[in-house]
Amino acid sequence: MHRLRTCAARLRPLTASQAAQTVGQQRPITVASPGGTRTFQPIRCYSAPVASEPFLNGTSSNYVEEMYYAWLENPKSVHKSWDVFFRNANAGAPPGAAYQSPLGLSAASGLVAPQLSSLVGAQPNVEKLVEDHLAVQSLIRAYQIRGHHVAQLDPLGIMDADLDSCVPTDIITSSDKLGFYGLDETDLDKVFRLPTTTFIGGSESALPLKEIIRRLEMAYCQHIGVEFMFINDLEQCQWIRQKFETPGVMQFTLEEKRTLLARMVRSTRFEEFLQKKWSAEKRFGLEGCESLIPALKTIIDKSSENGVENVIMGMPHRGRLNVLANVIRKELEQIFCQFDSKLEAADEGSGDVKYHLGMYHRRINRVTDRNITLSLVANPSHLEAVDPVVQGKTKAEQFYCGDNDGNRVMSILLHGDAAFAGQGIVYETFHLSDLPSYTTHGTVHVVVNNQIGFTTDPRMARSSPYPTDVARVVNAPIFHVNADDPEAVIYVCKVAAEWRATFHKDVVVDLVCYRRMGHNEMDEPMFTQPLMYKQIKKQKPVLQKYAEKLIAEGAVSRQEYEEEIAKYDKICEEAYARSKDEKILHIKHWLDSPWPGFFTLDGQPKSMSCPSTGLTEENLNHIGQIASTVPVEDFTIHGGLSRILKGRAEMIRNRTVDWALGEYMAFGSLLKEGIHIRLSGQDVERGTFSHRHHVLHDQNVDKRICIPMNHLSPDQAPYTVCNSSLSEYGVLGFELGFAMASPNALILWEAQFGDFHNTAQCIIDQFICPGQAKWVRQNGIVLLLPHGMEGMGPEHSSARPERFLQMCNDDPDVMPLIIFTPKSLLRHPEARASFDEMLPGTHFQRLIPEGGSAVERPEEVKRLIFCTGKVYYELTKERKNRGMEGSVAIARIEQLSPFPFDQVKAESERFSNADLVWCQEEHKNQGYYDYVKPRIRTTIQRAKPVWYAGREPAAAPATGNKNTHLMELRRFLDTAFDLDAFKDQE
Repeated sequence: MHRLRTCAARLRPLTASQAAQTVGQQRPITVASPGGTRTFQPIRCYSAPVASEPFLNGTSSNYVEEMYYAWLENPKSVHKSWDVFFRNANAGAPPGAAYQSPLGLSAASGLVAPQLSSLVGAQPNVEKLVEDHLAVQSLIRAYQIRGHHVAQLDPLGIMDADLDSCVPTDIITSSDKLGFYGLDETDLDKVFRLPTTTFIGGSESALPLKEIIRRLEMAYCQHIGVEFMFINDLEQCQWIRQKFETPGVMQFTLEEKRTLLARMVRSTRFEEFLQKKWSAEKRFGLEGCESLIPALKTIIDKSSENGVENVIMGMPHRGRLNVLANVIRKELEQIFCQFDSKLEAADEGSGDVKYHLGMYHRRINRVTDRNITLSLVANPSHLEAVDPVVQGKTKAEQFYCGDNDGNRVMSILLHGDAAFAGQGIVYETFHLSDLPSYTTHGTVHVVVNNQIGFTTDPRMARSSPYPTDVARVVNAPIFHVNADDPEAVIYVCKVAAEWRATFHKDVVVDLVCYRRMGHNEMDEPMFTQPLMYKQIKKQKPVLQKYAEKLIAEGAVSRQEYEEEIAKYDKICEEAYARSKDEKILHIKHWLDSPWPGFFTLDGQPKSMSCPSTGLTEENLNHIGQIASTVPVEDFTIHGGLSRILKGRAEMIRNRTVDWALGEYMAFGSLLKEGIHIRLSGQDVERGTFSHRHHVLHDQNVDKRICIPMNHLSPDQAPYTVCNSSLSEYGVLGFELGFAMASPNALILWEAQFGDFHNTAQCIIDQFICPGQAKWVRQNGIVLLLPHGMEGMGPEHSSARPERFLQMCNDDPDVMPLIIFTPKSLLRHPEARASFDEMLPGTHFQRLIPEGGSAVERPEEVKRLIFCTGKVYYELTKERKNRGMEGSVAIARIEQLSPFPFDQVKAESERFSNADLVWCQEEHKNQGYYDYVKPRIRTTIQRAKPVWYAGREPAAAPATGNKNTHLMELRRFLDTAFDLDAFKDQE
């Protein structure tokens, strides 16, 4: 009965209303129990036991179990005799001592309890019988919870997949452990009724104890270990139990076995072919986990059978070439020609190593005879960084084809064991999995569990038992499987694909394998794992083991097996011969997200010049009206928001816009033209600075919202604006992936403050900046980074523009991606634009020239200040205060890269007698100075120096002391307007 105490600790208290139902009521009640919710019939279950009750002859344990769970919830829900029995048992009374004579019910109940004195005399072992049935149910539950800890998962037979060699106390490994449950060997032949929470009986409702244990071992302790009992959904737990507990469920037809063997041949011989031809080349082969290829193909086959038409995949470098060849079905000659050291890249792009590149391919699935599109997303060596990118691309494909449930488009993510446990982006990506604007309705995760990370042992690489434990946070079932048992692998992958199709939730397949070579083919693993690699050298390859098994079964003959090998070897040799004729690598073969026709018009390259972005006055007024009203009836908004909308309406009447309203105009005009817009990030719906308010909330109805921008016109494109999780790395990666899917969309990610992109630097460095040159990756992601020094400290000031400028290549074909957005300027009275600057015929201004009184006598202007951003308004205010409008001109460079050489040259020549100053509020070693100075000097052919006015060099981006901030501001403004400041330096 000590197991009862364990169960009691897992139950939640009954609510007051449920407790009231349990006393003297006739209707059933529902309460929580370890197996899920349970419904009880109070009168039948909670009266005192009588001789006719079926549990006394061993045919029903559910009756007592139900009473016990009900008693845990509310002791008054059972007869007093059962209350005493359960109390004594829970207190540790030995078998046979827990029973006491029942007492009569209180007079208030109106019931009289049958006496058990004679019954006990006739049935002296009734307490033991009850205890034994409950013990068996606890035993079954123990295997369901902890059976995976003793499963035979390591193909080498030397490692514990859970890093623990101890066998759980409640798992029966020998007859002497029966004592844990109060049982002994004499109980092994006793028949026990099976609870409804197991399927080990198949069509049988009761089994002998020894058969119960045997079937539990077969279900949970062989080559498959199942973790699922942490899932808090009874239907899902029952679904998994049925898949793994039902006797004989893992059966394969002859055709399935032969197909599996053929796939194992291709997986194995591909690696052997590469090793034979290029033994001195790195390729990060799949040796030791060759079953990955049939595993992936099974997931795709089963998903195709369930209606999936598009699969987006992401993976690290190990096994990538094999996946490209045998899953995506990339032409072998294109893979082989990558190994030619004399190869010259054609088209464009610096390219990357072959085991980083991606692929996009539409083909027929031969198992289902249905079309399927497969894409493998290119990614760097920054492990797991591709995870959110794949999810974003998947979400976009689902969005554009109207797949609201993930029935047609899905994602598969492959992981290494050490990276899955060690990289925080894995956790960030999992936490996007069920968010409404980010869910892809279930991802199949496949972990290639080498049981080593480069040279690091698992016990040094993680603190959790398994590398997959991070998946438990989203209640994803985890199927561990010995990768040297191909049939077990295939079965698990079928179940994983069915799980996703059924529940649209994430699922993890943990392929416990080994790495036959070192980290790469040139590495020596014996330096650091000598005992492991001595065993690996003796390990028979999985293909050989499986072929011998099938030959022994008579499923194939040895001749058929050898013919299968010869057939694939011939395919490889012929492709190798063709690869010799491939003089140039065509990068188009390696695109993972092609945008056909985007860069051409009628077969000719499109002009890269920007057309007019102006709108008609009618359009501006219409969008402004939507922005300043609530286009839904009976919708109550906050009083403060009413004032904001009135302010917008006033600006529209005055034909002006501020930043927030200007953004509204830009978004609204694109939506009316059919361009989908997605704005994502932390608190973007309202805006961090309470300026945007694109989502309105009804003050009287919970969760009732209105997005006015989706009420522009009947045929507009949809506007998606969504607050993200508190993640930068994961969410920016997701939006980058979303932007890969279509060129006809505006996808924006906004950081809460510009500084916060630091946490997403990997996505910026590895995917965004080099994407076009590195992989010819086509992407239209836009970053909005609030930036500006206002005395608020270094954490909320600088978007580090110098980093982005260093990564730009000044190619005129590169379009702007990064927008440094304002904070204080959101409400600055001077930061306004007139409708006249937004009408048809107007264009984006790469440089805004001086337009004041200085242009009347340009030859008299003594200083031309170039600047960008917020500092302009501080400069113009200071110029006015000093009365220097005629002697100092100020020009704003709005587009820093590509640099507007032509317009800077024109402005410099207009004020030919002026000295040139670059002014910025950022510190001298930060911001824009190091980038713009050589470019301005190139523009003017080094005819003049370019002086600096700004803060002195510093390690941190800004001060948090208000007085220091104002002192620094005063100092550089004095420098900027002191016309003699630089004479001693000339």
